[in-house]
Amino acid sequence: MAVRAVRGAVQLERDEAGHMHEQVSALLTAVLERNDLAPDDLISVWFTATPDLHSDFPAVAARRLGITDVPLICAQELDIAGAMPRVVRVLAHVETDRSKAEVAHVYLGAAGALRKDIAQ
Repeated sequence: MAVRAVRGAVQLERDEAGHMHEQVSALLTAVLERNDLAPDDLISVWFTATPDLHSDFPAVAARRLGITDVPLICAQELDIAGAMPRVVRVLAHVETDRSKAEVAHVYLGAAGALRKDIAQ
């Protein structure tokens, strides 16, 4: 079993806690499903949010999904002029038998434009 990093992102339509929870839950669920992972395969998850998101911590969505025994952390993205607004990014460290090339990185909706080279 190897340790791999899985990336993902989603752009929110608005800065509201309920909407953030929905979208981050969808992102985490897609990361798990597309990589054949269970919550027990998660080692840690790092969330970042653009500076225009204030309604809640993205990690709340993970806790509501039942991911309760995995270390989670939230941070703010750099405030870069012209960057896509209202984006939550995730970097999950996982245990998997997949090779680096087989890892499915998940960019939902408009966030797919962020990493066309790795979005699947």
